Amino acid sequence: MRQTIISLTSLILSIILLIAGNAFLMTLLGLRLSIEDFSASVIGWILALYSIGFVAGTLYAGRIIEKVGHIRAFAVFAAVLSASILIYPMAVQAGLWGGLRAVGGFVMAGLMIVMESWFSSKADNRNRASLFAIYQVIFFLSTAGGQVLIRVADPAGFIPFSLATILVVLALTPLTMTRRESPSVSQGERLSLRKLYNKSPTGTLGALIAGLLISAFYAMGPVYANQIGLNLGQLSNFMASAIVAAMLMAWPIGQLCDRFDRYRVMLVAAIVAAVCSLAAAVIGNISMVALVLFVGLYMGISAAIYPIAVAITNDLMETHQITAASTALLLSYGIGSIIGPLISSLFMDFLGPRGLFVSNALMLGGLILFMVAGPQRQHPTVEQQEQYYTVTPEAGLGVEELDPRNTEFESRDI
Repeated sequence: MRQTIISLTSLILSIILLIAGNAFLMTLLGLRLSIEDFSASVIGWILALYSIGFVAGTLYAGRIIEKVGHIRAFAVFAAVLSASILIYPMAVQAGLWGGLRAVGGFVMAGLMIVMESWFSSKADNRNRASLFAIYQVIFFLSTAGGQVLIRVADPAGFIPFSLATILVVLALTPLTMTRRESPSVSQGERLSLRKLYNKSPTGTLGALIAGLLISAFYAMGPVYANQIGLNLGQLSNFMASAIVAAMLMAWPIGQLCDRFDRYRVMLVAAIVAAVCSLAAAVIGNISMVALVLFVGLYMGISAAIYPIAVAITNDLMETHQITAASTALLLSYGIGSIIGPLISSLFMDFLGPRGLFVSNALMLGGLILFMVAGPQRQHPTVEQQEQYYTVTPEAGLGVEELDPRNTEFESRDI
C-alpha cells in the first residue's frame, strides 16, 4: 500500500492543485459578482451554468479523451480552463461570465475524468477500499483549502484570478510528466432516470435534493456571507468550516447507516438538516460562532444525503446494475445542481441573505414529505444492507473501479 501511495504522489499533487484552484474560483466568482452589485437571481443563473457544463462534460468529455488520449486531453482542458479564468476580470458582464462558467464546467469534468481514471487504474482488490477513502479525503481537504485562498488578495482585483490560473497550470506539470500508460475510459451500461425512479424513488429524489442543497451553498454561500457583512477572513472560515464539517461527519453518519435502516437515517438527517438551516437563517450575523456551528451541521448532514441515497439505491439493485445506477444518480444530482442556485437566488432576492437557508429548508421539507407520504418500496433489513461507503458526486466520475461496491472489478487482472 505504501508503494502504491508513493507511486501516486505526482497524481495526488495534480488533484490537490486542480480541486483547490477550482474551489477557490467558485467562491471568488460568487463574491466578485456580489461586490459588483449583481442581483442574487442573476448570480444564480450565471453560476448554475457551471453545472450545465459539468453535466455535459460527464456525458461527452470522455469521447474527446478516447480520441486524443489522456495527456493531450488534459493539456487542452487545462489550457481552456486557464484561459477562461483570465478572461473573467477583463469584462464583468453577465452573459460573458455565464458562457465562461459553462465552458469551465465542461472542461473541469474532463479534467476530473482524466485524473480519476488514472488514479483508479492503480487499484487492485487489496487496496481499492483504502484508495477510495484516501481519494475522498483528498477531495474534501483540497476543496476546503481553496476557500482559505480567498483571503490572499482583494477579490475586486486581478490577482485572485491569476492565482487560480497558476494553480490550474501547476496541476498540469505532475500529470503530464508521468510515465504511466494511459488507462482506458469505458462507456458503461446506462440506466434511465425513469427506470431508476421506478426502482428507487427515494434514492433518485435524495440525489436530486442533495444536488440542490450543495450547489446552492457553493454558489450562493459567498454571496450570503458578503451580504451579511462578513470580511474576507470570516468568509473564508465560513466556507472552509462547512466543507471540513462535511468530511468530519461522513464517518459517524456512515456508522449509523450500517447499524440502522438507511431509509430512516435519511429521514432523520433531512429533518435535522432542515432545522439547522432554519436556525442559520435566523442567526445571520448575530453570532459568528453560532452561525458557523449550524451551517457546519447543516452542510455536514446535507453532504451525507447523496451517499445515503446511493446506498439505499444499491441495496435495491442487482450487482451488475450498480455502476449504471451510480451514473444515473450522478445525473439526478447534476440536474439538482443546476436548479439549486436558481431557486436559492430567487429566495435571496425576496427575503434577503437568509433566503438561502430558508429555500434550503423548504427543499429538505419536500424530501421529508415525499419520504413520509410518497411511494414506498420494500427495503432490505439492516442485516441485508450492503456495506456503506462515503462518496461525493463530484469525485465519482472516473473512480468506478475504486468503489468497493463494484464487483465487476474483482474479475479483472490488474
